[in-house]
Amino acid sequence: MSHRKVTIIGAGHVGSHVALSLSFGDAADEIVLVDKDAKKAGAQALDIYDAISFTDHGTLVRGGDYADVQDADVVVNAIGMARKPGQDRVQMLDDSIVMCDELLESLSPYTIPGKLISITNPCDVIAAYIRRGLGLGDQQSWGTGTLLDTARLIRVISENTGVARSSIQGFTMGEHGESSMIPFSILRVGGVPYYDLGLDDDAVLKQVRAGGWDIVNFKLCTEFGIGRAAATMVEAVLRDEKKIFPASAVLNGEYGETGVQIGVPCIIGAGGIEKVLEVKMTDEEKAKFHASCDVVRHNTAVALEKGTRGVK
Repeated sequence: MSHRKVTIIGAGHVGSHVALSLSFGDAADEIVLVDKDAKKAGAQALDIYDAISFTDHGTLVRGGDYADVQDADVVVNAIGMARKPGQDRVQMLDDSIVMCDELLESLSPYTIPGKLISITNPCDVIAAYIRRGLGLGDQQSWGTGTLLDTARLIRVISENTGVARSSIQGFTMGEHGESSMIPFSILRVGGVPYYDLGLDDDAVLKQVRAGGWDIVNFKLCTEFGIGRAAATMVEAVLRDEKKIFPASAVLNGEYGETGVQIGVPCIIGAGGIEKVLEVKMTDEEKAKFHASCDVVRHNTAVALEKGTRGVK
């Protein structure tokens, strides 16, 4: 990519932190913040542009408009309202669909040739809704899926074992929500099987799920973790890194599922979702994954009924 451009739609807590995280690296040459409040987007961009005065990077950060999706290598959908204390992600669906329909209307005059990564909750459902509404391909458009859940899993395992996070290999799968599951059978800590560590599966899963609740309940939003997670995915595309992330991808027969968009390990590079990886799971883990697929499948159907622009 001769000029690597990222357009971020939504200049709130999450979108601005995606931009900030990207600006501190050297993956993007230009970062554009777009928001229906154009003055806010411009102000956020200017604030971030000041911040990189103390880096060695010459990234341009500016406010823009929806037309900036037309020549972007990556578009990030970061619109939405913050989750309220006690509110799960599915309960955000009605408001999110209204905002997504407004967004799709604003984007309707333009073509998106680049990749699109969606963050808006409920993540898997909205990723599917946006992809369908824009008529984008399965490899071209996906959600951040269970990448943030995976970050929390790695933190929890590290806290419980004292092992460096970089030595922990594994991920959370399924819905970015209350039906998420962890394939403990493939989780490794420095090459050692997870089950050799003597940890309690239920306690680990509970801690992972509680991470989001603890943040929302006490500071009313999540922003840093998801901002960095999304930025990492963007960098994988811009640098063609072929990294494996649990993204919300469309399944076409993998894991015995078809049509549902949900968190599974994927190879991500310049081609977008270049491959969905099928990992071996126990029968119990498979059952939990399929149950999570059923939850997302149902909620996606509800979204398509509620919305006006989910199918192009």
